[in-house]
Amino acid sequence: MTPKSSTKPKTFDDLGLSEPILRALWDCGYREPTPIQLAAIPLVSAHFDVLATAQTGTGKTAAFMLPVIDDIATRPCYAGDTPLALVLAPTRELALQIDQNVQAYGKHVGIRTAVLLGGVNSGPQIDRLRKGVDVVIATPGRLIDLMKQGAVSLEDVEFLILDEADRMLDLGFVHDVRWIADHVPKPRQTLLFSATVSAGVKSLASTMQVNARVVSVAPPAAVAENIEQQVMFVAREHKMDLLVDLLREDKDNRTLVFTATKVAAMMVARQLELRGLRVGAIHSNKSQSQRQSALDAFVQRKVDVLVATDIVARGIDVEDITHVINFELPELAENYVHRIGRTARAGRAGVAIALCGIEDVPQLRGIERLLKEPLTVRDDHRWHSTDVMACLAASERAARHRAKAGTMRGSGSKWAR
Repeated sequence: MTPKSSTKPKTFDDLGLSEPILRALWDCGYREPTPIQLAAIPLVSAHFDVLATAQTGTGKTAAFMLPVIDDIATRPCYAGDTPLALVLAPTRELALQIDQNVQAYGKHVGIRTAVLLGGVNSGPQIDRLRKGVDVVIATPGRLIDLMKQGAVSLEDVEFLILDEADRMLDLGFVHDVRWIADHVPKPRQTLLFSATVSAGVKSLASTMQVNARVVSVAPPAAVAENIEQQVMFVAREHKMDLLVDLLREDKDNRTLVFTATKVAAMMVARQLELRGLRVGAIHSNKSQSQRQSALDAFVQRKVDVLVATDIVARGIDVEDITHVINFELPELAENYVHRIGRTARAGRAGVAIALCGIEDVPQLRGIERLLKEPLTVRDDHRWHSTDVMACLAASERAARHRAKAGTMRGSGSKWAR
């Protein structure tokens, strides 16, 4: 018997989107929907609340915005003055990225957007709101400020969207998000999208959503298969030397370097500049205009290296980043997944390199536990440290000993007597 062919949609045409949206997707170079788009778009179009999880770089923005834009643009009474959709983002960079995508997706239907974020003068943002908008994309703090000033009304909002919801919680926005949600009228459609969904996010979703459909197209710790993950063991005092060697290996590479703090980002960027490399930097001490200028220079290849803190771990979408180097490993293992997800976008291949000193061993072990596999050790460099390797091995032996002792205690052996 010949098996029945699958009826699952395989193209954007099958998802019921209108012709102007399909034309915009073609202009953007989108040919086939990603798994998260295939799973989420029909649910959003059917007006369900959705809690969605997908690894970074898989097209989550299109998954929630395409059906929302389509809904707004195809209404007979389209083109009111107050927003119908509100998108909350944890960082300024992510808010600007979402706005760029929304404008691209809605360019043939004249979708009107306003981006509300801190670090810049609010005057132009208020002027933009006064001209009438369909979609507001905002960071929580600036949105609340403008709401309290009476500059923005949410009374007509029908779509409340949280992008990178777990990052909202990590940055302490939970109370702001709840306050904003309380000012968005019901009934409404609430969409929560993220690369990981923690217990905190699930708790938040339970208070904001009604009968939400849950979509998960990849495990929470999934990393794209086309990212080659490596770890290099190096003493702290030689990290900068190793970083410079890596950056000089191939001048055609476009590299994103992550540090744990803004002080480290400033130091690394300065040291690289002194060694003749073209470098930009993004961290919280930079103004929004400085951060955007650094990102633009990176996109336009005016600089080859961008040094950043975790504020851009989920906030930029540059398709041809070839390498992500973790100069310092993040405290939260989940942030490693988000960091390296900046490479290997849009089906390309990428390399992620972790520079691991003795001080980074606990974080490396946490990352490997999350991924459930070790990173590939690369020792073909002149700064390779056997001391760091020995420290990691000792840490792993100690962990196995603790686990064995715990098992013996739990089994009623002499350790439990």
